Amino acid sequence: MKILIINPGSTSTKFAVYQSGKIQLEKTLRHSDKDLSKYPTVPEQYHFRSHLINNSLIENKQNISSFNGIIGRGGLLKPMAGGIYQINNRMLHDLNQSIFGEHASNLGAIIANDLSLKAKCPAFIADPVVVDEMGELAKISGIKDIQRRSIFHALNQKAVARKIAWQLNKSYKDSNLIIAHLGGGISVGAHQQGLVIDVNNALDGDGPFSPERSGSLPMGSLVDMCFSGKFSIQEVKQKLKGKGGLVSYLNTNDAYEVQKRVGAGDSYARLIYQAMAYQVSKSIGEMAVVLKGQVDAIVLTGGIAHDEKYFSTWIKDHTSFIAPVYIFPGEDELQALHDICIQALSGELTIKQYL
Repeated sequence: MKILIINPGSTSTKFAVYQSGKIQLEKTLRHSDKDLSKYPTVPEQYHFRSHLINNSLIENKQNISSFNGIIGRGGLLKPMAGGIYQINNRMLHDLNQSIFGEHASNLGAIIANDLSLKAKCPAFIADPVVVDEMGELAKISGIKDIQRRSIFHALNQKAVARKIAWQLNKSYKDSNLIIAHLGGGISVGAHQQGLVIDVNNALDGDGPFSPERSGSLPMGSLVDMCFSGKFSIQEVKQKLKGKGGLVSYLNTNDAYEVQKRVGAGDSYARLIYQAMAYQVSKSIGEMAVVLKGQVDAIVLTGGIAHDEKYFSTWIKDHTSFIAPVYIFPGEDELQALHDICIQALSGELTIKQYL
């Protein structure tokens, strides 16, 4: 089968062509501020980005009509179960109107649908960040007006969970796993028999602090800061997401740079970097409780998982008593989208509808 995968980011659009399971073409189309400033909203960028992909396919002698399926990265939609979804009019409406928020990932389905009409093949999204399989207990916050939300790195967490289950000679639906995605945001999920029954809201910065996010904070001090008169609402939000975590302490969101500082003997950088690993470890411990101690494996994934000299080792030291710790560094979103699309087209997975 021949599959086209589309992954839009804030300043670029990645796409890839796979045939018979092997990558034939992979491109990253970069977009300047000047290019994107012409479009007042993210949905209005879709003609521009879709046209670039179409032209690049032509330049690389890829016939649009030769695709068996097109799959895009899922965006901000209403909460949904994990899996693969056929793009339909209701989904396109919610994304075009930014009903649940505006983000570049919303363009994945819009562009995939546009190109699928030319290719005359089905178009899908899979495991978007809004996958919500949390139980009722996990959503209770402590204040009636506030509910905990499931927003996390669902695509990578689910893909890695399926890989480790296979490695353990089990199916994903028969496994209990704790997956920690370690990137610009950090999410730690409890996967129970194929469902992520608890996870921190990584978009808003709950849970462990990360390179750019503050993580959960001492509430009294946060309330005092909010009403101190020193900061606007926007400035507070930036402290929580964008200027929190490593940025706040070390003025960088580059974990590799911090790793180098630690290696050079910077004791303060080591303290902060180790504290981030410590908080991830505590979250893993929480998820072990959620799974009642029945944990087949702990998996570290995402970009920071590459650091086995410091970060991953610190987490292992704290958590290996719970279950064996495996490391799948990085996140191959294009491969993950390809694999789930193939499984759906071959009938191994049920194709769901967005309602």
